[in-house]
Amino acid sequence: MSAACRRGRWVNSAVSVILVILTTHPIQYQVPLWQALARDGRVPFEVWYMSRHGIAPSADREFGATFAWDIDLLSGYPHRFLEGAERSSPGAFWGCRLHEPLARRLRVSGATALWIQGWQVAAYWQAACAARSAGVALWLRGESNDLAVTPFWKRPAKWLALGSLFRRVDCFLAIGKANRRLYRSYGVAEDRLSASPYAVDNARFAAQAEAARPQRAAIRRQWGVAEDAFCVLFCGKFIAKKRPLDLVRAAARLACAPNAPKLHVLFVGGGDLEVELRAACAENGLTATFAGFLNQTEISSAYIAADCLTLPSDAAETWGLVVNEALASGLPCIVSDACGCAEDFAGTGAVATFPGGDVAALAARIAAFANDTPTAAACTRALAGHAFADTVATVVALSGSR
Repeated sequence: MSAACRRGRWVNSAVSVILVILTTHPIQYQVPLWQALARDGRVPFEVWYMSRHGIAPSADREFGATFAWDIDLLSGYPHRFLEGAERSSPGAFWGCRLHEPLARRLRVSGATALWIQGWQVAAYWQAACAARSAGVALWLRGESNDLAVTPFWKRPAKWLALGSLFRRVDCFLAIGKANRRLYRSYGVAEDRLSASPYAVDNARFAAQAEAARPQRAAIRRQWGVAEDAFCVLFCGKFIAKKRPLDLVRAAARLACAPNAPKLHVLFVGGGDLEVELRAACAENGLTATFAGFLNQTEISSAYIAADCLTLPSDAAETWGLVVNEALASGLPCIVSDACGCAEDFAGTGAVATFPGGDVAALAARIAAFANDTPTAAACTRALAGHAFADTVATVVALSGSR
């Protein structure tokens, strides 16, 4: 990808870009990328946060829990909190707005490029206008894709709004195939698209898994998982879009099948559907454990205890980074084809896909994995091209740095 992303608004490739990354709040999946950019050191940048959400214990309505992430989210990279961060809420469109003139701050900073993280809050739309006013290039890295069907009555307004925003963007950082197709469907030229694959801290999850692996038998006993059981993990929020009941139905279907594998279903997380999930497991006579919410340094215990992960979500699952976490931990995955990550990992040997909502197909994939489980080495190979280093390389190339 040429550093001259589009038009004359881009800086001369001989000049190092001063990059500002605008994002809602410190997010456990994003911070390791900022740290990787800082360690690389070739692109001067600063992260600007609009909210302090996640730093102190906060209530997560969908998880049904109050918690703070147990990893350091503020060290190892340059950042600042913008004015109004104390009263901003990243969970609502109008709850996260700019409370200061961003164009002026951009001019004072000397920034030549502004990176925004989508369009789900009002502040990003304000920032797009501010970038143009300040004369800086605009980069966009969003999660949305073309898999979800937009109701026909919303399509004209969505087309006009996103089309207007996309015309202001100089460089699109595509997280995967379906995300790239969305931009192309709005007429974004291929030469304005650069690869920025969605990733997690692969090294940290691999190290945590390696440290926990000798305790696998003890961890399974703690959760009541029999030594000879095939343990299927669901990890995330117990909410409708993630379709955890599909796993219960698939497990129940397998339990009635001849020569069925001995299954244990492990649920990690929480949410509105927990009571219904527990009742469905009991009604179907399933062996299941509900481990509750596990934080970032605890979750590896579940990845080590399980034999595979399932992600049965519908198309509202724009990616599914739990799949990246599991693969980095050596755990193979079964993923609905409605999830944003499905086609990027399909065919890698460690990830099986099935038609979203098809319980029989999900049951068949579980049975196949129980009979022939992909290896940890296959999981590692599946992550090729899904590391922070790939995005760092893209940022360096776009900035013209050496």
